[in-house]
Amino acid sequence: MSRRRVRRPGLVIEQEKFTMFTEAVGGSGLVSMVAVPLLVFLARILDVTLSTLRISMVYRGLKHLAAPLGFLEALVWVLAISQVMQHLDNWITYLAFALGFGAGNFVGLLLEERLAFGNLILRVITPNTDPGLSSALWNAGFGVTNVNAHGESGPVKIIFTVVKRRDLQKAIALIKTFNKDAFYTIEDVRFFNETYVPASKNSGSSGLFSIRK
Repeated sequence: MSRRRVRRPGLVIEQEKFTMFTEAVGGSGLVSMVAVPLLVFLARILDVTLSTLRISMVYRGLKHLAAPLGFLEALVWVLAISQVMQHLDNWITYLAFALGFGAGNFVGLLLEERLAFGNLILRVITPNTDPGLSSALWNAGFGVTNVNAHGESGPVKIIFTVVKRRDLQKAIALIKTFNKDAFYTIEDVRFFNETYVPASKNSGSSGLFSIRK
């Protein structure tokens, strides 16, 4: 004896609605109008972010990091531009490509600041009446070199120290503790002789060779 399969009216209606929705999406090109530009936008953010990080690594001589970043950057860019070329009739794709470039620069710079690769030279000019600053920097784990100089208002002391980028705010806070009006400048360092640079107390290491290029 065969059984007859009973189709519920509610289920049939839902299936018909789903079919109508998929046909409408495919017929109107909604996927290509929204999904493709979104994909291009996200891909562009990724490839420009990788480009920003790669340039930072090249500047600091970190070849082992710059090479894979360059490979990924080129791969993602090709994927993004291929979608643009396949949808030349969709002007939103052009807009997404340009917006992704702008957003990628912002995200890349923000991420580069968070990662804080590299080292910096911190140069502080302070009156000779601040003798404790050099000792405080040294006790905090920063190598210090003092140079006596003469400014417009009289004798001053120039303090040089090499710090890791992630330790910069700590050093600046220490400087402002002794002299909130102290003048200081900051410069990037690509290479330096590590022999006379002491370990930062926050780095978990000790000795003279703790900071890496």
